[in-house]
Amino acid sequence: MRGSFVTLLGASIAGVGVLASGSGSILSSSLGPVVDLGYVAYVGNSTSPAGQPNSSVTFFGGIPYVQAPLGDLRFRAPKELNEEFNPNRTAVDARSWGATCVQQPAKEGVGVEDCLNLNIWKPTSAKAGAKLPVVAYIHGGGFFFGSSPQFPMYDWVAQDQNVVAISMNYRLHLFGFLDGVSVRADGTPNAGLLDQRAALLWIKRHVSKFGGDPDDVTIAGESAGGASVVLQATAWGGKSPVPFKRAIAQSIGLYPLPLDSEIEGVFNNVTTAAGCPASGSEAMQCLRAAPLSTLIKSINNVRTNFLAPTIDGPNGFLPDLPSRLIAQGKFRRGIDLVAGHMTNDGRNFAGNPKNTHGATEWLETFRLLTDLWQTNTTLEKVLKLYPEANVSGSPFVDNYDRAWSIMQDTIFGCM
Repeated sequence: MRGSFVTLLGASIAGVGVLASGSGSILSSSLGPVVDLGYVAYVGNSTSPAGQPNSSVTFFGGIPYVQAPLGDLRFRAPKELNEEFNPNRTAVDARSWGATCVQQPAKEGVGVEDCLNLNIWKPTSAKAGAKLPVVAYIHGGGFFFGSSPQFPMYDWVAQDQNVVAISMNYRLHLFGFLDGVSVRADGTPNAGLLDQRAALLWIKRHVSKFGGDPDDVTIAGESAGGASVVLQATAWGGKSPVPFKRAIAQSIGLYPLPLDSEIEGVFNNVTTAAGCPASGSEAMQCLRAAPLSTLIKSINNVRTNFLAPTIDGPNGFLPDLPSRLIAQGKFRRGIDLVAGHMTNDGRNFAGNPKNTHGATEWLETFRLLTDLWQTNTTLEKVLKLYPEANVSGSPFVDNYDRAWSIMQDTIFGCM
């Protein structure tokens, strides 16, 4: 967590001081540059990753963009911070990364729920109101692992002093994507996607203080981050304004979305592992009261891709399959979009080539695929669509080629 909290006083405390300035006060600090947002101020770090002091890039890390999703806010939409002007605001040491979110598989001490923070890299010389272009990066990881510190953006700004770069955390797996009848009655599905939107709205409100242009924001992401970019563009069927101008979706990765029966099955697995009632408001109350150590059991009791974005109804964030929304023109118009994937993206998910000589056996045992195709009937259909290697009419050289092609289309080609 960030360390130094210093009130607006006339004397220097822990390296943060105040300079009187006409109608107000301006914070300064010996620790680093200060950006004042009115409700709080942040001290940044101008030392480069290589240890060079006074570099051309200043980093601000671990900045909360919503209230911590704890207690009654667990499994609910993110709640905005109190951002009213505060004459007694504090200056916060933001020179290092913030906490990361709970992952899957989960382990005590790795990740926390109070993780909804973002990181900003700005040219050190950029002043408030400079109106530099902004890029906001959404990390990947299948919606069940990953964090913003895995994608540092110092070099983005160091190489081109004409941009402000931002990355964000969002809730993952159980905390970000629990769904079901009980959740919809007393909670919010797709909370992780709503976290992303809340971060983008925070950027819209405050990036000008870091030298960015709130009307020139590009969102970008890879894999699940690329899927998130698309889902932000199709959010609410395109009915809601978007806080960005451009979008870059790289290697768009989205598993086939679960059926309603599967969603309820996952919810039951979660409540059973947590020792909670199976459904209703009592189940949600129990899940909210449960300590993280208990919910870690639930997280590890649910397969990775069954807690991910879901279709959450006609008025929800994701009212239909994104492919259908796009085909029907139900996306936000006026966005400049670049999208694509690598030729061999699927190879990362196809396992060891030495173990794929018998593709049928591989399909039946490979965990990712058995999550998706659970019956003999669906498996037979897949095998017909992707014929045995080295037979007449088959495009596949060997069964490894066949296997990764299936994964390519499943995860990256179809939405």
